[in-house]
Amino acid sequence: MATGLYRELSLATVIRHRAAINAFVADHSVTAFAGFVALYIGVVALSIPGASVLTVSGGLLFGPLVGALGAFIGATTGASIIFLIARSALGGWLVKRAGPFAEKLADGFRRGAFSYLLFLRLVPLFPFWLVNIAPALFGIRFVLFVAATALGIIPLTFAFALFGAGLDSSIAAQASAYEACRAAGRDPCVVDFDVRLALTPELITALAVISVVALVPLAIKRWRGARDRDTI
Repeated sequence: MATGLYRELSLATVIRHRAAINAFVADHSVTAFAGFVALYIGVVALSIPGASVLTVSGGLLFGPLVGALGAFIGATTGASIIFLIARSALGGWLVKRAGPFAEKLADGFRRGAFSYLLFLRLVPLFPFWLVNIAPALFGIRFVLFVAATALGIIPLTFAFALFGAGLDSSIAAQASAYEACRAAGRDPCVVDFDVRLALTPELITALAVISVVALVPLAIKRWRGARDRDTI
């Protein structure tokens, strides 16, 4: 703290950097998008936690549609790479890393590989890196893996990107108030984050989508229970 760096950890600093990032994205949109996708692929392929944060950042930087597209490409490509690696000579090391969690997934894959993988993508009950590795360990076909992954990650990818876009709107509202204060010569000017301004339509929609997806396990459980009773 003696260096004074802790003072830079503020919303005002984020707003200042956000303006610079906006300018870079506007001037080098293709480069920025390609860099974002490459970073996303690297994070997923190396099984580094933080994919959801990157998805939110994509919506913040590029908007919900382009941000979701970049995250979709990065996540699907990165997952495909680690899936192929798990089938290589490194598979043994990855099995050890997966540990007992992999065995918990085995029964579901045996009963229905595509539907189970699609379910795991829709509802992230297990870490993303584990769901990338486990199908390779159980002999799931690559085409099936890519199809289930691409289809399954769409809802949450869009929801998190939409959340990021909504966060951008709320930050912009706070930035306007902050800059107005500075232009008026009032001192000190602070960023007073108003929760009501954060509840933008984008954020509300994103939270609604995430809530609906979170209800999927309950719906499936009830459907299976009703089906089992009918077969008795």
